[in-house]
Amino acid sequence: MSGLLVKTLSSSTFKLALLCIGVFGAVVLALFAYVYWSTASYVLTRSDRSIEAERASLHEEYASAGRDGLARTIDKKLAQENAGEDVYLLADPSFARIAGSLKTWPEGLNGSEGWADIEASNSDAALNGQLLRVRFETLPDGSHLLIGKNIDELGRFTNRIYWALALAISLILGLAVLAGMIVTRRTVGRIESVNSTSRAILKSGLGERIPLRGTQDEWDQLAENLNVMLDRIEILMSEVKQVGDNVAHDLRTPLTRMRGRLEKACISERIADNDRLLISDTIADLDDVLRMFSSLTRISQIETTRRTAAFRAVDLVEVAREVAELFDAAAEDKGSDLRVVGERPAYITGDRDLLFDATGNLVDNAIKHGREAGRVLVEVSESHGDALISVSDDGPGIPEDEYENVFKRFYRLERSRYSPGNGLGLGLVAAVARLHGARIEMADNSPGLRITLRFPLAEGLGESMRRQEAGAGWQR
Repeated sequence: MSGLLVKTLSSSTFKLALLCIGVFGAVVLALFAYVYWSTASYVLTRSDRSIEAERASLHEEYASAGRDGLARTIDKKLAQENAGEDVYLLADPSFARIAGSLKTWPEGLNGSEGWADIEASNSDAALNGQLLRVRFETLPDGSHLLIGKNIDELGRFTNRIYWALALAISLILGLAVLAGMIVTRRTVGRIESVNSTSRAILKSGLGERIPLRGTQDEWDQLAENLNVMLDRIEILMSEVKQVGDNVAHDLRTPLTRMRGRLEKACISERIADNDRLLISDTIADLDDVLRMFSSLTRISQIETTRRTAAFRAVDLVEVAREVAELFDAAAEDKGSDLRVVGERPAYITGDRDLLFDATGNLVDNAIKHGREAGRVLVEVSESHGDALISVSDDGPGIPEDEYENVFKRFYRLERSRYSPGNGLGLGLVAAVARLHGARIEMADNSPGLRITLRFPLAEGLGESMRRQEAGAGWQR
């Protein structure tokens, strides 16, 4: 827990959260300061306006009745019931009190006129210690006049606003820091889970997986995606190991045969016919090895590079017919009936050579593993916006639980282990299908096997090509 706390406090996420909290706090502080200032200014402005109105009234009285009349007016105002907040003081040129609610002239107000906020002195028992807002001036006869308002309530009000704002800001910032720590700790905890799993994988292999919390949030989605990626990497590593084992196994037999022949030739007498036979057999074995490496290289090129430069409109019916022509002789040698079904063109966007090779591998497998004098059917059709090319035979087929395995490199069924081939044909088919975004479907043909490649049909391309062909035929 302490280690997680240290990581939380030192994480970049927490530092970013503190920065955001600081910016947010500054904005809130500025907003609350404006509220405080505007509230206090509003109340103080109203008080100043009232003082100015009272001053104008007293000036009129002074102009008409002189200083004595002004003193009588002040006494009358103080005698009224609603004069509790009003403050008056009329003093002679020596600042001696003549009339008013204050006993003495406040210290520090020695100028000719101005505004001031003062605290009532001890001599004024009724106003002792209260805050006063006053306007003072010197009259033409040298007397001094002070008019004010008791703003002690305003002071207490603004003080309450001040402390309320300070408490609100502290509470908001405290909650923001707490929320930042909680969010950061949760984030650091999930990141640490990923890191610990990564370290475990580095130590013990690809068997570890990132735990899910079942919240279905973005962290669970990330963990799930990483786990799927690890599953895929584990499968690929297993396939790489299997390929290495199968290459070693498949190379052992031809290399052993070649070494045996050469060793026998080394200790035997030179006979021209025997030497020619040995060289011919050795060349045949080397050709098998080279074909295997050529197939591996071709599959790797298809899987590691996006060979889309040669993509163009391809008619699957035309490809199927050309493949049938190529394998017609092989079908006749086995007595098989090879047919193509599909009169209407089915256009897709793809690499014609790769599509020809993939279809050829399917037809070659169907002929080799189908029954003697059997039937091999190549069918091209369209279904639900897809172009389909399927190859079916009436041979023994394969078990359903082997459907996925036969597309692995070098994988061969037990009954086919001693027949010609290296188990790379269907691997090439799978690579071409992935390149073209096609799905591979396998089904029992009762009897035999049916393999279908389902390609996305090029939208609008088929109809356009058919119109072009129709137009070309009309011109001919």
